[in-house]
Amino acid sequence: MAKKPSAPAAPAKASRTSATTAAKAAARNTDSGPAQGAVDGDEDPALQKAVQTESAAQSLAFNATKAAEHGAANGLNPPPGATASFPSRLPTASTLSESQTNDKTGTQAPEGRNATISSLDRVRVDSLGQPLTTNQGVRIADNQNSLKAGTRGPVLLEDFILRDKLTHFDHERIPERIVHARGSAAHGYFEAYEALPALTKAAPFREAGKRTPVFVRFSTVAGERGSKDTARDVRGFAVKFYTDEGNWDLVGNNMPVFFIQDAMKFPDLVHAVKPEPHHGMPQAASAHDTFWDFVSLMPESTHMLMWVMSDRAIPRSYATMQGFGVHTYRMVNEAGESVFVKFHWSPKAGTHSLVWDEAVKISGADPDFHRRDLWERIESGAFPEYELGLQVFTEEEAARFSFDVLDATKIVPEELVPVRPVGRLVLDRNPDNFFAETEQVAFCTANIIPGLDFSNDPLLAGRIHSYVDTQISRLGGPNFHEIPINSPIAPVHNNQRDGMHRQAIHRGRVAYEPNSLGGGCPFQAGAAQGFTSVAARLQAREDQAKVRAKPELFAEHYNQARLFYESQTPPEQAHIAAAFRFELSKVTVPAIRERMVASLRNASEELAARVAEGLNMPLPEPMPLAIGKPPKPEVRTSPALSLTARPGDGSIAGRKVVILVADGVAGQTVSTVHASLFEQGAVPRYAATRIGPVATSDGVAIQADVSLENEPGFLFDALALPDGDEAIDALHRDAHVFEFIRDQFRHCKPILALGQGVRLLEAAGLGPALSPVPAPGIHLATTAEEGVRALIADLGGPRHFDRETDPPRV
Repeated sequence: MAKKPSAPAAPAKASRTSATTAAKAAARNTDSGPAQGAVDGDEDPALQKAVQTESAAQSLAFNATKAAEHGAANGLNPPPGATASFPSRLPTASTLSESQTNDKTGTQAPEGRNATISSLDRVRVDSLGQPLTTNQGVRIADNQNSLKAGTRGPVLLEDFILRDKLTHFDHERIPERIVHARGSAAHGYFEAYEALPALTKAAPFREAGKRTPVFVRFSTVAGERGSKDTARDVRGFAVKFYTDEGNWDLVGNNMPVFFIQDAMKFPDLVHAVKPEPHHGMPQAASAHDTFWDFVSLMPESTHMLMWVMSDRAIPRSYATMQGFGVHTYRMVNEAGESVFVKFHWSPKAGTHSLVWDEAVKISGADPDFHRRDLWERIESGAFPEYELGLQVFTEEEAARFSFDVLDATKIVPEELVPVRPVGRLVLDRNPDNFFAETEQVAFCTANIIPGLDFSNDPLLAGRIHSYVDTQISRLGGPNFHEIPINSPIAPVHNNQRDGMHRQAIHRGRVAYEPNSLGGGCPFQAGAAQGFTSVAARLQAREDQAKVRAKPELFAEHYNQARLFYESQTPPEQAHIAAAFRFELSKVTVPAIRERMVASLRNASEELAARVAEGLNMPLPEPMPLAIGKPPKPEVRTSPALSLTARPGDGSIAGRKVVILVADGVAGQTVSTVHASLFEQGAVPRYAATRIGPVATSDGVAIQADVSLENEPGFLFDALALPDGDEAIDALHRDAHVFEFIRDQFRHCKPILALGQGVRLLEAAGLGPALSPVPAPGIHLATTAEEGVRALIADLGGPRHFDRETDPPRV
């Protein structure tokens, strides 16, 4: 007789099955759940997600870091956030259906990675061999005609292809930057010379030879996007470091100081220098009433005015322009110790400028002069290179200076704190698309990384806020950091969501911290890995109460203006005086001129007298000082402030030389000059009355690649005149030739005359400059070898300002 099964077994098994079924059913609901946690024991994905989520939530029973949010000691050393681990990826999924894939959805999000963050290869487009499509990917059969009701009928509203094309076109432009609107940019890298562990833990300085990708944008400040490159203006020098710890933006200028001390005055400054609002003039110029009215009432601007009126304001090229961080920043090491630092970029090719007459002429012939130069240098392999130098000093050293290091109108003279070279910047790749990269790049002084921090500079504080504010307006919303040129190469994980033009598609339902449903992720990194601000501040210079005031030393406005002027060579001082004379002559209100000259008397009696004489006005009384007893400056002159102290390495790479040619020219001679210059990295060009083949006297084939009318002589760094009587006679008949010669001479550039080429110099009125010996920079040679050696040696050095006259005689 068969034995009957025990009675209780079936109910127990049924109970377990019922509980599992109930748990599986509950796991499929999104708005409520059982009182008890889910029961494990089944491979059902929804159930497993519920079980593992419950386990993680239980393991994070309370906020373990909450107690560490309080107290100064904890504030200096925050702990990393608490996290939980999961046996699978199910709990953190947005949806269980992520296993379903197709050509659009792709697969699951890569674990622990933001796939939108990688090289620009992810967004580059090449349409070679591809048909035209709409923005929705529909292939376009006819790109020539709108859809009409008959060949002569009206265009139909249903033409979605026309609307797709025109709608995008109508919205292609974005608001331009309020300042720094006109810019040029390039990709490259920063390479550290050595590790700097004693100074900073910042990623670019972690080891010798480490290369950090960069994107650098140069710009004018006052002009609009379509203005000229060669305006007298400050130049932006902004470097975005794509470090492995996030983006660091060193947003500086080609001058180490600024017009104002507090960001409260920045809108006033920009409104004053921009075109006057009643008639919208002048464009990209400070030579007008409102600017000089403002700065003449702001004596703190005097030091900056010396720089802006100097040759620094009209650089020869971006490749021969210094850059500065302007503000005092902090560097912080692993131990949390900080020092003050100022940043300097020094071009390998030296710091060189244009002369005013040359800049004015270039702006008419080629308003893209600097943009074109930067592009062509990189395309030809003459990569611009700069050295990064640091001025490092302690808070105690800063307290002993006769000026306040938080004052952006002051420099720290190199005689007080030498500049220490720490790395080099090389620009070696032009952008693929100007709008996508150069125009959409967004720099911000707030973008720093562990190992760097801010000082209490009040102008810097305003910049930290203002840049982000303008970028939200320009670039369409808060997600401008996702535009490819702005995105970092370091991982990006946070709880920011939504907003206009969001690109990232985040996995999971958690968008807050602290959390347990996402295992506590993303979690705060803690002091050991994350960014922490320097807590210690120098108390000797800082009031404890909240006040709207400046430190007392900010009231000293003229010592460093005097230092800059007296550190210049006589030709540079003459240029500063001439610049003040020109700018103030454009002012229509005499009282503003008088006020400005009165201010200059406090900086330099000599300069004020020269400017007053140039304006044909009596010397006014000095402007009253804002400080009763000015501190005695430590440094009276600083040779490093003169451009002549920064000639560069003598390289002529990227320099442009024009060689005049005509039928009958001695072909072998000019060909030798051309080849020798090109071998040294220069860009030589043959110029004739017309482009095309030139019949040489010796049968050497030469093609003129520019004409004397389409490339004026002032666009070139040097001039070579050919040998050959017939060619000289032909060139003598073209008046452009004498403009070439006179501009080269007047702009103090090198001139080479080969053999009979000297006749052209004499015909141009330079006879007195040739006798009894040629003036500096004029080279007369009988052989090409002799002449090109002299030209190359000269071209790599400073200009010959000793042949300059005011007013010009040639």
